[in-house]
Amino acid sequence: MDPDEDLLARSAREPTAFEPLVARHSSALHGYLVRRAPAAADDLLSEVWLQAYAHRGTFDAARGSARGWLFGVARNVLSRHRQTTARAAARTEPEPDATTADPWQAVDQRLDAASVAPELRRRLAELPSAERELLLLVAWEQLTPAEAAAAVGIPAGTARSRLHRARARLRDGLTGPARTTLTGDFA
Repeated sequence: MDPDEDLLARSAREPTAFEPLVARHSSALHGYLVRRAPAAADDLLSEVWLQAYAHRGTFDAARGSARGWLFGVARNVLSRHRQTTARAAARTEPEPDATTADPWQAVDQRLDAASVAPELRRRLAELPSAERELLLLVAWEQLTPAEAAAAVGIPAGTARSRLHRARARLRDGLTGPARTTLTGDFA
């Protein structure tokens, strides 16, 4: 099995080399999109692959893995989708309240321990968006910190620092059973 980075490089001159990347990463990318934009996830995944293929020549293996790069493409597609959706909603509807605008509502739906969900959701919402995004890329999408760094476009060391801060803030803010339950997951 060819490494993803080799396939991306080869796809510039041999377009069919891109196909295994789609097969390998579609499920993970779709999961990422479903957790953030459930109604649009299928369309967004198609856009991710179109953008990735169109910009495959911009991939630089020295800056990170192909997987991290693909999640960065997905993040950019999702960001554009949210901006477009927000602009359309602003033109047709009154401004949404904070509960409908929160893209992380789905986080608590994924938790097994219902008693932890409200407190965890509150603590996640309190994290700075850059730290929250890194934490969720690592915890939910199972990217390495280096891959998450590539996805958000920051140096790996910066990502590790932000991830450490996010985990500490999350852990320090939790009490009782929630802290006991999550200490192993986010320590």
